[in-house]
Amino acid sequence: MSQPKMQANPLVLDVDGTFLKTDMLLETFWHGLGRDPFRCLGACFRNFSNRAALKRALAEIGNLRTDLLPVNPQLAEMARQSQARGREVALASGSDAVLVSRLAADHGITGRQFASDGTHNLTGRNKAAALVAAYGERGFDYAGDSHVDLPVWQVAENALIVGNHHRLAHLLAAKGLNIVELDGGWRKRDLLRAMRPHQWVKNLLLFLPIIAAHRFDTAGILLVLVAAIAYSLAASSIYIVNDLLDLEADRLHPNKRNRPFASGDVPILVGMLTALLLALAALGIAAAIGLAMLGIVILYMILSLAYSLQLKRMRWVDIATLAALYTLRVIAGAIAAKVVASGFLVAFIFPTFITLGCVKRLTELTLATSDDRLPGRGYGRRDRGDLLNVAGLGTFGALLVFFLYSFTDAAALLYAETWHLWLALVPIAAWLIRMVVLGWQGKQDYDPIVFAMRDRIGLALIIVTLTILFSASVR
Repeated sequence: MSQPKMQANPLVLDVDGTFLKTDMLLETFWHGLGRDPFRCLGACFRNFSNRAALKRALAEIGNLRTDLLPVNPQLAEMARQSQARGREVALASGSDAVLVSRLAADHGITGRQFASDGTHNLTGRNKAAALVAAYGERGFDYAGDSHVDLPVWQVAENALIVGNHHRLAHLLAAKGLNIVELDGGWRKRDLLRAMRPHQWVKNLLLFLPIIAAHRFDTAGILLVLVAAIAYSLAASSIYIVNDLLDLEADRLHPNKRNRPFASGDVPILVGMLTALLLALAALGIAAAIGLAMLGIVILYMILSLAYSLQLKRMRWVDIATLAALYTLRVIAGAIAAKVVASGFLVAFIFPTFITLGCVKRLTELTLATSDDRLPGRGYGRRDRGDLLNVAGLGTFGALLVFFLYSFTDAAALLYAETWHLWLALVPIAAWLIRMVVLGWQGKQDYDPIVFAMRDRIGLALIIVTLTILFSASVR
């Protein structure tokens, strides 16, 4: 391909997917959905056929922080060097003018701005006409990232193509345009990272009912395994939705800012399609197991979505919701294997995960860099004492339920001696107390369940507990 001519044509940068590693329309949609879901969805419904009006409405609802949006470093450096040499750098975007103006100010781009204005949608041919009116045909260089930009490239002098669009580059070169191909695109492994497969370990909880019932037949285990796959797919779909709703909060977080969507490593639209496919696959697998499993997976997804939209911002309600979501996993395991999830098992699991929910927030607050409330959460450092107290109550409640269970007829059928169950209370208590202490000290991962699966001392305590219980079981 020929090299671009060296001349002082204005450099015009597309915004979405080019200067930015994200799309501002989708950013405003998800930000607005998190802030005011009913107003956001209403705006989408009213303006579905009017793209310019939709962009303006979502921009007003979302109040997006453009300074946090991920920038393509290669394009940002090109813009900086061009302006330093006295070359005009302009932004031309289909996004709303309010956001484009704000973005230009954030990054010191002083050239002209071309954007949708609430009435006219500045994309494709409309953008090409606006740029020709401003600079003349062949009077500017243009950087874009998709086939939508084809009409603009055809009237530019040099075409800068962001991403892996080799076929498009050859097409433009055949028309006699000067082509420069720049880095861009996304990787499948980053999308896999967004699905958080390491979190699937939580679905081992589905096996708890058959373990508690001492039922280890192949059919039951296989059914629970299939149910765990359905839960894993459902959870991954919700993780993606949660990340899309939390984009701004994640970008303010020292570690979460590197998540695939917050960092711009994976496009939002790719995430939306993936979440939909994962949800449909989860529901299909659950339906194949049975209507009861389908119902519990739907309930899990609805509660998870409610948590992502609103409940996670409500103090104490968020922790209770997390505990309920973990408890639903146990119930799902019982449904899959067709065993009874006893009231004592559920009563033991719920306070256990109340404790772990408090541990999660304690860890976040201990590792926070300021006394402000956690972004997107209802807690500040002054809440650490209350969280510690609730964690203590959850620990006491779980141990008390386990102790009371030792006197039941169900326990007598499964275990030869009651004192073995009392002995098992020691490592259980040690494990719970250890988790709380490590959370208070900030020595955990941000997710206590994932941490627990890597904690050698904690795993040893779990193994000791299981050894005591199985050695005491009635054979």
